Amino acid sequence: MTSNTTHIQKHRLHWPRPTLLPSLVALTLLVIGGVFLDRQNSVINEERARASVAGEVSLVRAKLEGNINGNIQLVRGLVSTISTEPRMKQPRFSALVSNLFEEHSQLRSVAAAPDLVVSMTYPIVGNEKVIGLDYRHTPAQLEAVLKARDTGKLVLAGPVDLVQGGRGFVGRFPVYTDTPAGRMFWGVVSAVVDVGRLYADSGLLDKSLGLDVSIARISSRDNAGTPFFGPDLSGQNAVTATVVLPSGRWEIAAVPKGGWGTAHNNSLLLRLAMIIAGALILLPIVITGRLLGERQSHFREVQSRKAELEQISRRLALALDVSKVGVWEMDLESGDETWDARTNELYGLDTDGGSRSHEHWKAAVHPEDQERAEADFRRMIATGRYESHYRVMLPNNTIRHVRSMGALFSEFDAPERVVGVNWDVTADVLLNEDLRCATLLTEARNRDLEAARVRIEHNALHDSLTGLPNRRYLDEMLKREAAAGFRGTGSMAMLHVDLDRFKQINDTLGHAAGDAMLIHAGAVLRDNCSYNDFVARIGGDEFVVLTSAEDGPLYLGALAERIVRQMRQPVKYQGHECRFGVSIGIAADRREVIDVQRLLINADIALYRAKGRGRNRYEFFTDALQAEVVTTKRIADEILNGLERDEFVAWFQPQFDAKTLEMVGVEALVRWQHPIEGIKPPADFLLVAEELNVVATIDRVVLAQSLEALDRWDKMGLHVPRVSVNVSHRRLHDEDLIRGLLELDIEPGRIAFELVESIYLDEGDAMIGWNIDRIKELGIDVEIDDFGTGYASIVSLQKMRPKRLKIDRQLVDPILVDPAQRQLLASIVEIGKSMGIEVVAEGVETMEHAAILRDLGVDILQGYAFSRPLSIADLETFLTAKAWLEAS
Repeated sequence: MTSNTTHIQKHRLHWPRPTLLPSLVALTLLVIGGVFLDRQNSVINEERARASVAGEVSLVRAKLEGNINGNIQLVRGLVSTISTEPRMKQPRFSALVSNLFEEHSQLRSVAAAPDLVVSMTYPIVGNEKVIGLDYRHTPAQLEAVLKARDTGKLVLAGPVDLVQGGRGFVGRFPVYTDTPAGRMFWGVVSAVVDVGRLYADSGLLDKSLGLDVSIARISSRDNAGTPFFGPDLSGQNAVTATVVLPSGRWEIAAVPKGGWGTAHNNSLLLRLAMIIAGALILLPIVITGRLLGERQSHFREVQSRKAELEQISRRLALALDVSKVGVWEMDLESGDETWDARTNELYGLDTDGGSRSHEHWKAAVHPEDQERAEADFRRMIATGRYESHYRVMLPNNTIRHVRSMGALFSEFDAPERVVGVNWDVTADVLLNEDLRCATLLTEARNRDLEAARVRIEHNALHDSLTGLPNRRYLDEMLKREAAAGFRGTGSMAMLHVDLDRFKQINDTLGHAAGDAMLIHAGAVLRDNCSYNDFVARIGGDEFVVLTSAEDGPLYLGALAERIVRQMRQPVKYQGHECRFGVSIGIAADRREVIDVQRLLINADIALYRAKGRGRNRYEFFTDALQAEVVTTKRIADEILNGLERDEFVAWFQPQFDAKTLEMVGVEALVRWQHPIEGIKPPADFLLVAEELNVVATIDRVVLAQSLEALDRWDKMGLHVPRVSVNVSHRRLHDEDLIRGLLELDIEPGRIAFELVESIYLDEGDAMIGWNIDRIKELGIDVEIDDFGTGYASIVSLQKMRPKRLKIDRQLVDPILVDPAQRQLLASIVEIGKSMGIEVVAEGVETMEHAAILRDLGVDILQGYAFSRPLSIADLETFLTAKAWLEAS
């Protein structure tokens, strides 16, 4: 009491200090802030002027790019026609080009020069001097013509002085034709763009444009050269924009007419406002200073206690999570039990926090262990402690071994309770069982050691487990049979057999079970092959069957089908029903001298194809398969090189609010910027990337580029609320995923991860579930992609509680003509609404689609009706122009 009184007295004695100090600080800050704001006012006025100039420059740049690219596209159509009609004459040429001049363009003339000599032009009147011009004898134009020929690309030059008079931009297009000898160079097509009309149509000569504008070409070193249009604006802090052309880049520079000095406004009103604001701020500070001091003292004490409690709770939760221990509690008076999520998981029940009882426990315990486990509890709990070990039968008939411990717990005026823990010891039990089997196997091999000595020569050529010939024996057989074919038939066929799901049997039931399955597989192969066929085990779970190819593919296919069918049959092992299958690759050769090494490789390629098509089947080697393997190998090498050279880039497709048509986000879609083939969609490389296990790497690249784009757009003032990024199944298995995301410092709500439907249905994968929970905690939204195309589970959807689900385009497309499909989509929307989940529709191809989806209650729309996927530059142009409003 004395201490508290003294504290209060001291606080009262010095009560003016909390008031005076903030007042002085506030006064100082107001003075400093006023000076700063006054200066900033001038800066902001100039920045506003720069923003206005930048907007006008962007419009000019867009018109200039559009006009030049439009002219180029018109001429490219002519080039395509000439490549198919290399013997074209002047009348045909004039007819084609006249159509181009009917389009809205700035074309002045077009000339065709087969073998680099101009023989056709349009219009002819005024361009007679061009006919017969040999570019090889025209040094001023030869360099550009040869560059177009050698690179195979358009070369744009200008403005230049024209032979027929005047000035213009000249685009030279190389023309190639397909001949029996291959792709041949035909010549060039030169198109002249009128300088004056181009400048006028692009708005550069508009008198209402209140800007001084210059245009200069950007060199290979990214430096702008001498302007070819307008005055030199260097040193005037001009606003610049880059014009991207098919052949090079230009830089547009602009300043307001009269300079930047006109941007400043009178700041008297701002200063008066700051004085009034300062008076209004100081008065409340003086009045409330005393109260704030008291409040802060109490607040710090509460926060300290809260932080201490949270730290203790986190440590307890972490300890339970790391140890994989489940906690349970039992009321001895009522019999009610409380299980945590881990305990529910151990017994194969839903982790929904529902009430539990003794009957739940009894139903989960293996029938053979129930009586003993209950007796353990009754006998031991009287001593205050309880411990037991028993088996649990999960709903999928999987056996789990559980160790349970508990102790009595009493509180005043409350019934006695038992608090206990459970943990899974299945791995230890299985390990002991494997060790026992291994020990028995070792003892048996020791007993057979003496007998094996006399069979050493036999074992050198045979597999000791199955008794089949081994790889060494196979190699000798291939060498011996190569010259005359198998058994002298002049042909040889090989079936490369690989067991499917063999590893799972080995991992779950032990190597002894795996050996039993290998023996069984060897017996199946011998039973289905003729006595002349050669059957060998060449290692692990791989076998080879050698036979002749004289009976043709029908016989070989029938043999493989029998083997596949019989291998599917279940095999009993120590009370377990083991199921596995086989994949078979078949290769045959009928040449005089058979290349046995090539035969091995071909059979292996066919086996790889059988596994890739779902396993438990057979495939024949063909030339087409060989070509596909070579192509896949090339693509795989190019993908790896592309990752090293940063060729994978993010494109973006906008998403819009279904009611207001305001943009609410974009979806990031990966594109491959191939150095030769150009932009390639995911369908061209994603399957190969999955085989290379680099999809997770591509995901990381797209995420990093998306974050850079968000930062860029924020700085540009473009409002992009959110980017949705696809996340692969393999990346969600990454134990370092969360740590990597933490390093990226992602702003909550700005990034969403799109998961395919099959991922969130995989409830048994603890790593995926853990990663998804942590992703949500980081403020990253979780979205379900392609909803409705897989095996949707409402229960799983409730557990995950994603932010959004995206309806697949296959369900959206038919709603225009199919009322039943429209009703199905309405049901999906209703499910999302009832769970508080936003619904996104992709594949919105028309505005009619958009209207129907809006009426059905869809929240967000995405599709070609509004925009295709765009590069970052095109998206910025799209956002600046608000092009989607025109589409709507």
